[in-house]
Amino acid sequence: MRLNIYRLKNVASPGYLRWGMLFSCAFLVNTLTLAATTRTPLVVVSKAQTETVIKQVPLTGTITSLKVANLSTEVSGQVESVKVEVGDQVESGDVLLNLDDEIEALTLQSIQAETEQARAELADAKRRYKDAERLKKQNSISANAIRLLQAEVEIDSAALNRRLAEERKQRALVDRHTLKAPFAGVISERLSEVGEWITPGNPVLTLVSIDNLRVDFQVPQEFYPRINANSKITVSLDAIPDKIFNSKIDAVVPISDPTARTFLIRVELGNNAINITPGMSVHGLLHLNTKKQGIVVNRDALLRYPDGRVTVWVVTQNEQSSTVSEQIVKVGHSFNGQVSILEGLQPGDIVVVRGNEALQQGQKVRIQTNE
Repeated sequence: MRLNIYRLKNVASPGYLRWGMLFSCAFLVNTLTLAATTRTPLVVVSKAQTETVIKQVPLTGTITSLKVANLSTEVSGQVESVKVEVGDQVESGDVLLNLDDEIEALTLQSIQAETEQARAELADAKRRYKDAERLKKQNSISANAIRLLQAEVEIDSAALNRRLAEERKQRALVDRHTLKAPFAGVISERLSEVGEWITPGNPVLTLVSIDNLRVDFQVPQEFYPRINANSKITVSLDAIPDKIFNSKIDAVVPISDPTARTFLIRVELGNNAINITPGMSVHGLLHLNTKKQGIVVNRDALLRYPDGRVTVWVVTQNEQSSTVSEQIVKVGHSFNGQVSILEGLQPGDIVVVRGNEALQQGQKVRIQTNE
């Protein structure tokens, strides 16, 4: 400013001097106003409120399938062909594996031939019985002969039924040499090769359904009395880290693992619109209503120090100004972006939630409400 006055003194016209002094005064006022504004920071505040406290329990789970089957054949035999590889997707009824059925197929052909013979014998017996019925009207045949022909028809009919049953049995035995998919899914394991001899009960393939997937979580047993089908749980996947799913508890399995002291909950993920597979890792956040009222504030109001202190800046307002003071608090549960305060605040206290990083005790601030 001295430089400005010195220069103005060397200006010949008094008008220049007057306007120069006015400009300098205005500049000084603006500078002082800017400095005062800089020393009075703008902060965003919100009120401490009384709400129902929610406890959030972090969980880790795994996506599982509703159907997982270790497939085996119903009969013994040598593997003739395997129609699928690991990773193949199959539909219900698709052929997965064939056993060598040559001998059983030949036996079926023999039984079918015997069935045709029995069918022909029955037809011949029926024809002769009808002829005898016509001769009976002419009294050309004895009643005993007719009864014998009738009995022959019944015997041949029973023989045909027996052959048909044997044929169905043998056909079923042949069919059992073919392993078919019991439901749609993906082959996750192949445990047999062509030429191997397998017996019933020994798994040859593993089939996993990829429809109606669910999430299994192991939950600490202390929370069991407070969980039901209406409990809220949010789920996130490592494969889709930027998306949160609001899910539903499908089942609470009331059996505790004695080694881990946990029990199982199963969660519906509603996965029809997302690309997930069994075995994926899942993170869950279980929301439990504590049924207790408490003081809660926005979690951004908290300042944590290396020595363990947790503080908030509380705003005191009067007609002329607003000042801040630092208050040590004891915190409880965190939930939905809020933190419960056990000690240090009262309902209605105004706390700073933004702009609280560099405040000083008793400092004046300008207020902006956090909507």
